[in-house]
Amino acid sequence: MMRIIPNWHNVKPLGRTWPREDSLWLAFSASGAEFAFTGTACTVVIAGDDRAADPAHADNQARIAIEMDGVRAVDAMIDAPEKTFALTAEDGEHIVRIVKLSETAMSTCGIKSIEAENIRPTEKKARYVEFIGDSITCGYGMDDEVAEHHFVTGTEDATRAYAYRTAQALDADYSLVSISGYGITSGYTATAEERITAQLIPTYYEKLGFSYGVYEGDVPQDVRWDFSARQPELIVINLGTNDDSYCLDHEDRQQLYCDEYVKFLKVVRRNNPGAKILCTLGIMGDRLYPWVEKAAAVYSAETGDTDIACMPFTPQLLEDGYTADYHPTAVTHGKASAKITAEIRRLMGW
Repeated sequence: MMRIIPNWHNVKPLGRTWPREDSLWLAFSASGAEFAFTGTACTVVIAGDDRAADPAHADNQARIAIEMDGVRAVDAMIDAPEKTFALTAEDGEHIVRIVKLSETAMSTCGIKSIEAENIRPTEKKARYVEFIGDSITCGYGMDDEVAEHHFVTGTEDATRAYAYRTAQALDADYSLVSISGYGITSGYTATAEERITAQLIPTYYEKLGFSYGVYEGDVPQDVRWDFSARQPELIVINLGTNDDSYCLDHEDRQQLYCDEYVKFLKVVRRNNPGAKILCTLGIMGDRLYPWVEKAAAVYSAETGDTDIACMPFTPQLLEDGYTADYHPTAVTHGKASAKITAEIRRLMGW
């Protein structure tokens, strides 16, 4: 048996991960690692952050899944400083995928070690897509189809949401940069009078993530992301649902959203010079979508960059149900994935 501390070379990183001396750090939703091994057994050790063993944060601990050969073998909350997961199978070649199902803000975790025979990274896909979003992209409430229930990390599952499903449909590697409640000009506000500037995706886009949890003395917002690690061919931006709680029908606020969107597009382009950008909105309401199109047009006019497109999502339907806090169900996510997958294939020739 061989034992490794995973890094960007001995496993395939999924999404934004960060190699430390003692572990591979996972923050954003669906970040993780994939590898192959030979034999009958594999052991994975996952470390939690300072919230893992704190009963006061039981609703905020990291949730992870481990798949072997495409079947979910482990679905667990990281509620201890370290947890060990032993996988068994018939003798042969196997592929293991470790995925963080919950989002970055509430907690992070790390893959401390992997033990098996002949561990090696799986091949990178030919395509790589980055999705920038909010709770919808995170898979908020996916496992709780009671609209009146509220947020807990234990019911989040990014692998059931449209972005991850779209990457699978396109046979693409992916990165999810998403935090629940966050926007471009304001995070979600219940009063519509207070602009929540502490919850903006542009603040953390160039970081490993943002979290209230502390992992071995560190937080992901202090780590600058290395965009040279891998450049996406396509970037999908789905932001505006939380901004709309502040903007409502106030045209001056909607214009502010547009202005901040243009600024963010310039940040995205600076870090990803060769990517196509697809801007979208609408699953939980499309009032701001015309301003998405306006922002894209203003950006193109100011920069001369025409490698950008827009697509409206269809708003969720009552008959398709709701999950916690009236978020979209798997049915709605399936419809959204089908629509954007078709649009990406048209745009990219995939």
